[in-house]
Formats: sequence, structure tokens, C-alpha cells
Amino acid sequence: MNTKISKVMYNSIGEELGIEVGDKLISINETIIKDIIDYKFLIADEYLEIEVEKVDGEIWQYEIDKDYEEDLGLEFEEGIMDKAKSCNNKCIFCFVDQNPKGMRETIYFKDDDSRLSFLQGNFVTLTNMKDEDIDRIIRYRISPINISVHTTNDELRTKMLNNRFAGKINERMQRLSDAGIEMHAQIVLCPGLNNGEALKSTVEDLYKLYPQVQNIAAVPVGVTKFRDGLFNLNTYTRESAKKEIMDLLPLQEKYIKETGNPFIRLADEFYVMANMDVPNEEFYGEYDQLEDGVGMIRILRQIIDRDLEFLDKDTNSSFTFVTGSSAYEEVLKMCNKIMIKNSNLNLKVEKILNKFFGESITVAGLLTGGDIINQLKDKELGKYIMIPRNMLRANERVFLDDITIEHMENTLNRTVIVFDYTGEGLINLINECGKRED
Repeated sequence: MNTKISKVMYNSIGEELGIEVGDKLISINETIIKDIIDYKFLIADEYLEIEVEKVDGEIWQYEIDKDYEEDLGLEFEEGIMDKAKSCNNKCIFCFVDQNPKGMRETIYFKDDDSRLSFLQGNFVTLTNMKDEDIDRIIRYRISPINISVHTTNDELRTKMLNNRFAGKINERMQRLSDAGIEMHAQIVLCPGLNNGEALKSTVEDLYKLYPQVQNIAAVPVGVTKFRDGLFNLNTYTRESAKKEIMDLLPLQEKYIKETGNPFIRLADEFYVMANMDVPNEEFYGEYDQLEDGVGMIRILRQIIDRDLEFLDKDTNSSFTFVTGSSAYEEVLKMCNKIMIKNSNLNLKVEKILNKFFGESITVAGLLTGGDIINQLKDKELGKYIMIPRNMLRANERVFLDDITIEHMENTLNRTVIVFDYTGEGLINLINECGKRED
């Protein structure tokens, strides 16, 4: 374990106590800290006795009276204070296995860690968890947990995850449900395997655990050009995507009548492939499944329509928006809507084909810096290149292929602006860029 402190928040309890960067947290209320879950659970109490090892090796002890659940304001060198648990599955649809050789090592690491599910929203399969791991989730009330279900059919799940222990999903989710743990489910849909009637059966099984299972996000399987020697997977066509949408409608309507929400929602990719409009705002509720690409189109429209009144009508600049094939038409509509509001603006949209993974991968979040640079370098560009944040590694300015924003700016001789993929704050960014030129 690594409990070395990397940051002490300004004006926090930790700063008031004199805790410093480089110190190590040893224990809280006589319990040795093993990982971030121990820390998050134990600091919730109103009275704490903590031990800290200072940089010089001295052990300092503190007694703290605070509000319930008030944080100490500490961040740690290793986010979970431990190595992430790797995945024991060999899923037939795993995207990591479809990466080319020669990329950075972290690209090939598959995590399956409930701590990352709780802290960062990662999905876990529960296959590598022992009974004591489930006990710990229940004892510490680790909630919500994001679970990669894919199917509730034990035999089919064993086949799809290529793991003989994968068939206990119903039993484990029932146990978590009985303990009041909130869960969000994900299904990667592989045509001919877990879709159609198999999907309906999975949805109905999971609905029995509602409301502890809050929702299901279903996404289409992604197939890159690097699948030599891997399981032969089918992909969705316009017709099969439309059939998936229409087949789920009766279930969604039933659940809306019973609970007020459709319980299962399909990723926007399905609607784009089927050439169908996405559902209305009410269908998506609080947009809890955006990370799975569920509701991104609808929330983008909603936010742009809301923020258009704040667009500076006098601002005058040029922008090139970069996106993938799936979102191209939607981003084009958005830009046209903005230019109608302010005709002084010049907004262009460039559709980038995914040469790196293969053109069957159409989502913006899997575009690489190299593809963007190669396909923009000979084109007439605006003063600013607009990149959605989901193209970059979390909290970094680096693309999947390790190309940095700075490298892109130097190569294309343009300023790159990163905006939220939901459109939040985009109008304000356009206004700010216009002000720079005044």
C-alpha cells in the first residue's frame, strides 16, 4: 500500500493540523489504512484519532473533532493506495485486446476493481471478487457500484467473459441488492449472442432488483481492425440497430408506467446507425449514463438551446470543430444553430475517420491525435480547433496515442480549445475566444 500524501487542501483540517505533502497516513482510530476505501469509510466519524508518519520518520498522533462525513482534505500519491486489481476475464468482445502492439503499457491494463467503480465510475464484472470482498462492500456501504453484466444467463455469460466463474452474477447482485447497495448495469451488445430475446431476458432479470439496480446502459460492441485470432463478432447494421430499438420499446414503456423511467436505455450510437432521432429529454432523466454514450445528443441540444441567449452577437472569430462519424451531423446542426444566432462567426465541422482503430469505430472518444493531425493538416482551418474532452485521457491533455494538445497546436499552428462533450460552457468559450481578438 502507498499512503503517501500528495496534496493537502487549502484551509482544510489536514492543513490546520500541520500535515504536509510527503507525510504518510498510518491509521485511523487504531485501524491500519490498507486502501482508499478504508480511508473514506473511517474518516466519516465525528471523532478521529489518526497516526501520521512525517517525512523524517517521526510518528505524530492527532485527535480530531469534526462534523460527520467532513473530509480531512488529503489526497494521496496513489489514488486507491494500492495496485488496481486486474481483470481475470478474457471477454470475447474486450476492446483492450483489439489494440495494436507498441502502445504504452497502461493501454493494455484491464482493471476490474470495485474501488475504482466507487471512486471513478469504472465498471466491474464481480468475477474476481471473493465473498469477503462482497462483505466489505456491504460493511462499508460502497455505493453505487457499476457492474458489467452483459447477460444474466450463466452459461452465456461464462462464454462471453471466457471465465468459468462468470456465472454467479445473479447470486452476487441479489446479495448486494438485499444489503441496499445501489447498482448501475452495463451491457455490451453483441449481435447474435446477447441481444434480442436474450437481452429482454437479462433486462427482466435485472428489473427484479429495482430500485437497487437503478438503470441499465446498453452499448454496441466495438470492433477494430486488430482482431486477428480473436472471436468472430458481428456488428450492427442500420436494420439490426433499428430492430434493437423497436424490440425494446414495449419493455421501456412498461417500466415508464411503473416507475417513471425506462430502466434500460440504448447508447446514442444505435439511433445514429438506425437513422432515428433520439428520445426526448424526459426519457433520459438525470443523464446518469452519459459516460456510456447514453443521452449525449439530447443533452448537447438542450444545453446549446439554453445557452444560446448568452452568445455575444458582436464576437467575430473562426472555429474548426473536430468529431467522429457518429456525431458529425449533430455537431454540424449545433454549429449552424450558433451561426444563425451570430452570422459573424465562422464555424466549420471536420469529420475525422478512425484510421488508427479502423473506420468501423465512429465515436469521437476513440479518435487519436495522429488521425486528427493527418486529416486536418492540408485543410483550411479556423483560428481555433475545438476538441471534445472525451477524446483525451482523464484529467490530461493527451490523446489515446500519446500525442499531446501542445504537439497538435505546434503541428497545425492553431490554438486547440478543449470543451465539455455535453456542450456545457461551450458558448462561454466562444465568447471568450472572440474577446481575445478585440
